[in-house]
Amino acid sequence: MSGQPNQPQRVKDALVTPEWLERRLDTVASDSPDLRLVEVDLNTDFYAEAHIPGAVSIDWRQHLQHETRRDIPSKAALSDRLGTRGITEQSTLVLYGDSSNWFAAHLYWMLQYYGHEDVSLLDGGRRHWIESGRPTSDSVPSYTSRSYRPRGPCERVRAYRHDVQRAMSRPTALVDVRLPEEYDGTILAPPGMTESAQRGGHIPGAANIVWSKNLRSDGRFKSLEALRRVYREYDIDSDRDVIVYCRIGERSSLTWFVLSELLGYSSVRNYDGAWTEWGNLVAVPVATGRP
Repeated sequence: MSGQPNQPQRVKDALVTPEWLERRLDTVASDSPDLRLVEVDLNTDFYAEAHIPGAVSIDWRQHLQHETRRDIPSKAALSDRLGTRGITEQSTLVLYGDSSNWFAAHLYWMLQYYGHEDVSLLDGGRRHWIESGRPTSDSVPSYTSRSYRPRGPCERVRAYRHDVQRAMSRPTALVDVRLPEEYDGTILAPPGMTESAQRGGHIPGAANIVWSKNLRSDGRFKSLEALRRVYREYDIDSDRDVIVYCRIGERSSLTWFVLSELLGYSSVRNYDGAWTEWGNLVAVPVATGRP
């Protein structure tokens, strides 16, 4: 997958441009599982209104969560949800969505956890595609069901609360990507979001680097050098162990993507338990206000 001059030069083919994808829409729309396009939106009504031709939909509420417990889907559930959409573990996947690719990045991270390596994000997501005047459709494709066999899990991309507790006494960089008002404890969640916590604030020692600092005004990622400058300002270099978190794991997946897949940091983990876990725990430290 080749980039464009205005796209970050990344360490792997983690991004595709709209131009790259548009040239391959005929392949996307074929029944072959070789290349599959997946839309994952915060607003799950958007797909039915219009989507990139040939794209299948993943509903983050139904498909990116465990059926009973607070967790990501099991291997069996993921196998069913991807296989019925004509996807195999060998498929080249391109993911995109609304809200600056939040949940597309979350699925990307999840697929890395389960060992699916040939996956990319569409730079700029749904918004940039539509604003560029590129084709859309309201037709829902039907593809032959396939067998999807997840691998892993790859625990090096995921952090748990015990990892965060250990990190507080180590030189690990903790990065809170939420809004400043969430970080300082003024609000528990962004307006309209239902998942919440008993306490507001942040994990002590965490730097507040809001997820939007990774993006240009049109929703595409900033240049590689601009992204490096964002994290250098907080002394977060590629040789540091980094744990990122937000409220439920989707916004931090975007920052995980930038650090791990674009900048090539060797040790970046997403704490997907996030503030809805930490802010509900008993007897864990919580900081409020700004540093």
